[in-house]
Amino acid sequence: MKPGYGEVLLAEGDVDVPEQERLLLKAFRAELEAGMWAAVPTETSGRRQAELVKSFDEVPRDAERVIFFPRAAGGAS
Repeated sequence: MKPGYGEVLLAEGDVDVPEQERLLLKAFRAELEAGMWAAVPTETSGRRQAELVKSFDEVPRDAERVIFFPRAAGGAS
């Protein structure tokens, strides 16, 4: 994370530790329920790329982070 770039740490933990995985899942669901989209970075060098995920199960177990961002404004609700 880079301070000053709008990044906010919502939760962190180890998915191999059941209690921490539950907390990560809870934070993930809360963001989706708030209307955010989730993506997992797929490219670390050069141009930034990410793959959209719709559930916690789609996040690779070795992912270092999940990025949440708001849906575009406007359109049907």
